[in-house]
Amino acid sequence: MRLRELMFGVALAAVSMAAFADADSEFSALLDEHWEWRLSSSPVLASMLGDRRFNREWQDDSPGAIEERHKATRDFLRRAYAIDRSALSVEDQLNHELFRRQLQDDVDAHQFGEFLMPFSSRGGIQTPENLTNQLPLVTIQDYEDWLARIEKLPIVIDQQIKLAEEGRKRGIVAPKILMQRVPDQLATQLVDYANESPLFRVFDNLPETFGAADRERLRAEATDIIDKRVLPAYRKLDRYFRQQYLPASRDSVGLSELPNGNAWYEHLARSFTTTRMTPDEIHRLGLEEVKRIRDEMQGIIAAVEFDGDFQEFLAYLRTDPQFYYDSPEALYDAYLATCKRIDPELVNLFGKLPRMPYGVKPIPDSIAPDTTTAYYTRPAADGSRAGIYWVNLYRPEVRPKYEIEVLSVHEAMPGHHLQIALQQELSDMPNFRRFLGFTAFVEGWGLYSERLGYDIGLYTDPYSRFGQLTYDMWRAVRLVVDTGMHYKGWTRQQAIDFFKDNAAKAEHDIVNEIDRYIGNPGQALAYKIGQLKMLSLRERAENHLGERFDIRAFHDELLGAGALPLDLLELRMDAWLAEQLKAIAP
Repeated sequence: MRLRELMFGVALAAVSMAAFADADSEFSALLDEHWEWRLSSSPVLASMLGDRRFNREWQDDSPGAIEERHKATRDFLRRAYAIDRSALSVEDQLNHELFRRQLQDDVDAHQFGEFLMPFSSRGGIQTPENLTNQLPLVTIQDYEDWLARIEKLPIVIDQQIKLAEEGRKRGIVAPKILMQRVPDQLATQLVDYANESPLFRVFDNLPETFGAADRERLRAEATDIIDKRVLPAYRKLDRYFRQQYLPASRDSVGLSELPNGNAWYEHLARSFTTTRMTPDEIHRLGLEEVKRIRDEMQGIIAAVEFDGDFQEFLAYLRTDPQFYYDSPEALYDAYLATCKRIDPELVNLFGKLPRMPYGVKPIPDSIAPDTTTAYYTRPAADGSRAGIYWVNLYRPEVRPKYEIEVLSVHEAMPGHHLQIALQQELSDMPNFRRFLGFTAFVEGWGLYSERLGYDIGLYTDPYSRFGQLTYDMWRAVRLVVDTGMHYKGWTRQQAIDFFKDNAAKAEHDIVNEIDRYIGNPGQALAYKIGQLKMLSLRERAENHLGERFDIRAFHDELLGAGALPLDLLELRMDAWLAEQLKAIAP
């Protein structure tokens, strides 16, 4: 009897294992199919990741293609729901939850019609040459592929005009304050001769390893394509934009002014923060954070014995020459020196560091006046291109020395590069998790990393500490002004004034930041929400573990599963903490 029972138990276990294996295999096949579809329908993304198969293509943004992508996403979601989650392995249960959430988010977003506002003041079709900074251009084939791609720019331009026209008819148009920036950007493409085009620059600097005949041929083909295809298309776009789209763009700035705008913004707030917080709750949290950080700033002002009030101190920081470099070159050197100081200290905070290196490069001149202080681009998946920390050298007189340290820890190490490169190196993880992510985690980590500057010996003078608080305040202000403009009826000037009243950033940067929030509603909410969650998780672990708290182990665990929604991150870290407590229990 016992033998029969044992054999039955073994058979049952075998059936269960087979069921797990079948479900995992079905789900793995679905993930592979979806990733392949994602790359083929997003050719530029594929190229940026180092996959050269679609190097000659752009994303098809015809109305029919957009609708087909929506239908395909819904079908992938339906098939994901059809898989019995309980039959999956523990790891695949998490993959299933993350996959389903991302698909559902994409499906929910479609109804609002963001694709009907195709133009951006921060780059896009008017500056396609900047893509070459993130694409593999190594072989002759790479350059031939790029030629084939730019030859299709007229198709892309026509598609964007059609989308913009449909948006105009439906009352979904971009704010005029942003669109007024576009004609000057577009003007860089309106040249008389092909060799004056920004798109020709990569052909001016072809590798010397190419034979003379190949270099001559590539330049001749580039000249022909730009002259006959590209320049006429940009002239057409310029006429349309100036004569039709810009006059029709809206005077308002908030998303609430568009059809279904409040629901749209509520969706974006949930999506970017990975929480159920309402815009009103986020607004109140922002005001609380602004007050808390303001009190810390007042302490530094008192410590340096400044003779004046808060606003006078901000004016002093914005205008005193001692806080600024005289040239773009000196500013760039300061960024490089800061990164070199940071990198050796990271072993004290992390048990695992990424293998992939990063570089520091100036933001291209064509977009520098209209973009932010800095940003980061991820490394190629195949290791062919390092991560890049892009720094804005335009007008160094408005870029203070005291923000260099805090900016560098956010964008490079231990911020974005460390987190994103480590995530890409998790080779046992599905591709959608390796190369995509949740903004609240990614940007929350970047902002959390700014506090780590204290752990690695930065912010040693009061002005650098004030710079760190300025950046923390900047993200707190975002919670207030983003919700203010897009949900509570604030004007652009109200947002600018609130920012100026609370942060020591230069007015040029403040205006660009506010315009960024206007153009990308909800994204700015992710930083502070994510940071506060990570800080609370660290505080909880420190309080429970005391002297046994290991910052390196904590960080390795926090980053070890890649970017997660904040609720799942909390579950992961609670489980880790429970294990740590169990290990030290008497």
